[in-house]
Amino acid sequence: MQRDLYEADHEAFRESVRAFLDKEVVPHLEQWEQAGIVPRELFETAGRNGFLGMAVPEEYGGGGVPDFRFNAVLGEEAIRCGATAAGLGITLHNDIAMPYFLEYCTEEQKQRWLPGIASGKLITAIAMTEPAIGSDLASMATTAIRDGDHYLVNGSKTFITNGINADLVITAVKTDPTQKHKGMSLLVLERGMAGFDRGRNLDKLGFHAQDTAELSFTDVRVPVANLLGEEGKGFTYLVMNLPQERLSIALAAVASARTAFDQTLGYVKERKAFGQAVGSFQNSRFVLAEIATEIDIAQNYVDRGVRLLNAGELSAADASAAKWWCTELQGRVIDRCLQLHGGYGYMSEYPISKAYADARITRIYGGTTEIMKEVVGRSLGL
Repeated sequence: MQRDLYEADHEAFRESVRAFLDKEVVPHLEQWEQAGIVPRELFETAGRNGFLGMAVPEEYGGGGVPDFRFNAVLGEEAIRCGATAAGLGITLHNDIAMPYFLEYCTEEQKQRWLPGIASGKLITAIAMTEPAIGSDLASMATTAIRDGDHYLVNGSKTFITNGINADLVITAVKTDPTQKHKGMSLLVLERGMAGFDRGRNLDKLGFHAQDTAELSFTDVRVPVANLLGEEGKGFTYLVMNLPQERLSIALAAVASARTAFDQTLGYVKERKAFGQAVGSFQNSRFVLAEIATEIDIAQNYVDRGVRLLNAGELSAADASAAKWWCTELQGRVIDRCLQLHGGYGYMSEYPISKAYADARITRIYGGTTEIMKEVVGRSLGL
């Protein structure tokens, strides 16, 4: 089904992104996969080409265009060329961390941080999850106790995307440990602060080119000037920004499913079995017909979500529905596509094999499928 989400400016942007990825990213993918991290220079190169901070106002060095469709194009193209893991850090920087800096920074903080974020000189991350908790953020143990003009931060975080590369880490902390949701605040911890340590770059099933780290904090003195928004409002800020994060994940899931479908369609047309193309068998046709239909339906839903997000009308329930449905679809589609590849689908040299490994985490990060269903269920008054 023909999409109508994008306009001429977005398609021109797509051509620029595609050229950038083909030149600056694709030739290095294998090296970055083996290293488990992309070089920091990738962010600066992306910034020079206008692919970071598209929504950052021009006076702070950004593109000045708060249109999430540009973010969507960037994510789709990274997945198309096989740079899903390498592009994840940029997606997190643009789609997930950026809104917090745009919405909750004071003028002084904007001048201090936004130019570097837009240029790629300052890489961002967001730290919520802790080793002892998963989705239960209100039970976090990381504390930030006021001490004059500073907070003393103690605790740890895990599974932090961009955790090794990040210069600015939006960190969820308890400024009032006696409270649950109302005791949470957001502090920006900066590279080089004494007592702020990074553990190992975690070895994962998929997303091998993406650095994912453990962070620890031991009496880290963080200036009160690094508080994002108001003290005690951290949980509210997280809830308000999670819909964009979850829509971003849903968009990537559909793009991943579509890329797998396109690759498989080409494969079954060429691969022969019993004297004919694998794609000519009725089972292959039926499987691919089902996949094509489901992808189109999901695509229409998330495209509608992008329009709602741009209009400031995307609800938490709608974003959660998109996130769980599209990531579950991604898993089903890639599994069925791998099956149509036969034994070759299990070989690491085939893109479908890497897509299979990369897809598994999307049903977990950003809120598990089970939590997403809980959000949708509560919206029904249940």
